[in-house]
Amino acid sequence: MKHSLLEKEGTRSVLASIISILCGLLVGAVLILIMGLSNDTLGPTSAWEGIRLIFGGLFATGRNGAGALTFGFNPSNFGNMFFRATPLILVGLSVAVAYKTGLFNIGAPGQYLLGTAASLVIALGIPTTSVPAPVVWLLSFLGGVAAGALWGCIPGLVKAFLNINEVLACIMTNWIAANVVTWIFDGSVFRNTTEGTKTAYVYKTSVNGVQTAKMGLDKLFPGSQINGGILIAVVIAIGVYVLMSKTTLGYQLKACGSNRHAARYAGINDKRNIVLSMAIAGALSGAAASLYWLSGNTEFYWSTYQALPAIGFNGIPVALLASSNPIAVIFTGIFMSMLDIIGQQVTTLTAYNEYITDVIISVIVYMAAFSLLIKTFLAGRAKNKVGINVNAEPAPAAPPVSPEPGGEPPVQASPEKGGEEK
Repeated sequence: MKHSLLEKEGTRSVLASIISILCGLLVGAVLILIMGLSNDTLGPTSAWEGIRLIFGGLFATGRNGAGALTFGFNPSNFGNMFFRATPLILVGLSVAVAYKTGLFNIGAPGQYLLGTAASLVIALGIPTTSVPAPVVWLLSFLGGVAAGALWGCIPGLVKAFLNINEVLACIMTNWIAANVVTWIFDGSVFRNTTEGTKTAYVYKTSVNGVQTAKMGLDKLFPGSQINGGILIAVVIAIGVYVLMSKTTLGYQLKACGSNRHAARYAGINDKRNIVLSMAIAGALSGAAASLYWLSGNTEFYWSTYQALPAIGFNGIPVALLASSNPIAVIFTGIFMSMLDIIGQQVTTLTAYNEYITDVIISVIVYMAAFSLLIKTFLAGRAKNKVGINVNAEPAPAAPPVSPEPGGEPPVQASPEKGGEEK
């Protein structure tokens, strides 16, 4: 029988994600068209420009002398996209790993904050005059990973030993982390006091030379914030894929996620694996924070109690759109950061604002939530394509066999027990 590509689970997952993305982009384009046609100051020309930026804003280079949009390879846009994708990939992995083991890690913002605090305190607290800057960077990165892992253990412990829902525990630990980090930096020597307008910010790690190496990427994407963090994130994603798909530990984690009690019956320590799963998820969120703040490009706003970092929640749609596949998370993280760049281009080059991309992301997330329905529809299409009709009439029974000339008639089984001839 000829098989269709739609019969493969992986193919249906990819198609469901693509359909979700296209639906989001189309909704954004329709909204821009409606706003342009309903506003006399905008008009159809402005709407057409906005639609072009929605689908190709990554390649926008500005406007020419006549005021028309120009497109081409924009190294700054591409570099900034990869820079912003780095924490998204790692936080998406954090959510994906927990989901693979049957847990919902909504505590990524808190783990991200603890990773931020640990990384910055180590990076700014160890003098590079005594310790080489690369060593300080490594210690800062590992410190952020460890802090995120420890904070992730808390929901895992209460889930494993007290059977408290991890979502509730994560929400509580998020706000505890926000206030702990605020307390750490409040009155600390790491606050930027040299610039009077930035006293609520912590110094950049580049102030003492502790920053992620560019690894030659700044030559490929000049004028951008890119550094080697994106390569580290990709390597970590591949490592997570190998861990979850090719190792005994990964099998045990997924087994606990499928059925905790059945895994325990099979001899797997379910409590240990639940705690370990949340620790790995927290470590990935802490790594996301470390790579972002150790870039030396940005300053951390220490008054975090006002709001949780959005990056912690943005990992949820990244993992959802990737169907929690670690390799697919790389691409969905880059795509989400691309939408961020597109929003900036729309704001800079048109009368619209970047919030249109928030609408696009929202639609994509809602469509991704219906991915199972989309996969079911595609599976039905596959069955029809290969000729499988679930509504077909059953085949008629074969006619009785006539005895050969001179032979004995065929034995007919009795409906009674034993089937013996009477």
